[in-house]
Amino acid sequence: MALSVCLLLDPRADAAVRGLWRRLEAAGVPTLLSHTHGRHVPHLTLASLRDGDVRTVRSALAPLPTGGPLEVMFEALGSFRRSRCWLAPTVTQELVSRQQQVAGALDAAGTELHHHYRPGRWVPHLTVAPRLHLRELTTVAAHVYDVLPLAAALDRAAIIDTSTGEQHPLPAPV
Repeated sequence: MALSVCLLLDPRADAAVRGLWRRLEAAGVPTLLSHTHGRHVPHLTLASLRDGDVRTVRSALAPLPTGGPLEVMFEALGSFRRSRCWLAPTVTQELVSRQQQVAGALDAAGTELHHHYRPGRWVPHLTVAPRLHLRELTTVAAHVYDVLPLAAALDRAAIIDTSTGEQHPLPAPV
């Protein structure tokens, strides 16, 4: 079981990202809509774990202060070296602070964070196309820049089993 702690988008922003995914799929670019189990939701991952179970993660996060909705603005298109393409939010102190709190709580609980989610290494992103080929970049950019800038409220949180897409909602955004 591979678990991630994710912030989820408000309904309007969620619909905008899903619409983007559908338009890219129609243009022949695979997105999270069709990737692996096909149950992906637009999200921003605060922590990705190499081990652990839902109960341990939930217990580790319980003492953290619950934050209200976190307002973000997705402003740019980014990509990682292994071809993952994503929307980049403006990085605020509140966003970084929440990620550090989550990572610290999970570390203290003895779970193993993926190294890209350690504080100081984390790059906040919302995945658009997980296996982008260079020839598809102009298509993706054209569609993405039709959507950006995109204001979003990260108003819910969940522990997501990334191997199945199963969501375990948290009581409030972390």
